[in-house]
Amino acid sequence: MRPNPLFASEDPDLVRRLVRDHPWGTLVAATGSGLAASHYPLLLDEEAEDLTLLTHLGRPDEEVLEIDRGEVLVIVQGNHGYISPGWYSPQERKVPTWNFTVAHLHGTPQILGEEENLRVLTRLVDHFERPLDHPARLDREQAAPIAKGTVGLRIPIDRFEIKRKLSQNKDGETRRNVIAALREEGPYRHPAMAEEMEEELPS
Repeated sequence: MRPNPLFASEDPDLVRRLVRDHPWGTLVAATGSGLAASHYPLLLDEEAEDLTLLTHLGRPDEEVLEIDRGEVLVIVQGNHGYISPGWYSPQERKVPTWNFTVAHLHGTPQILGEEENLRVLTRLVDHFERPLDHPARLDREQAAPIAKGTVGLRIPIDRFEIKRKLSQNKDGETRRNVIAALREEGPYRHPAMAEEMEEELPS
């Protein structure tokens, strides 16, 4: 990503929050045939001391991505949306932009054994079913044949970049106007991003 200290952070807890809130990632790998990408749900390894991801690939994506070659890039995207210059204060330059939160995470995947892959798959299902009124749990008997069609991965993160562009470069009036506009009905309504922006307002 283009470096911009105003929007960047080195705080791994911001990455953890992003993954918890937006547990869907793009895995990018440099293969013998060029770049390859796949898209999968992610969990944090909450037991790991350092930032670590857990996921699984559907076979044969481990061959498509050539996982055994080494490092992968995992892209996790949070809230994002168009920001109209019509929402700016009179003092601001009328330049449209896009607000967003995104992290680029670099690490070398470790392929999980059969038992651990089964546990991770069950955790993934439990994680996404938990908010439902009638969650569909997978017991071991149900999960085992599904797990055979997957490759579980643990990805310890060696380095990361996270950028949160939330109008921090705008004046206070503009930031409040943008937050209000994102909460109104219309084509660019985005209450979740408005809330994230409000958290970043100076107290």
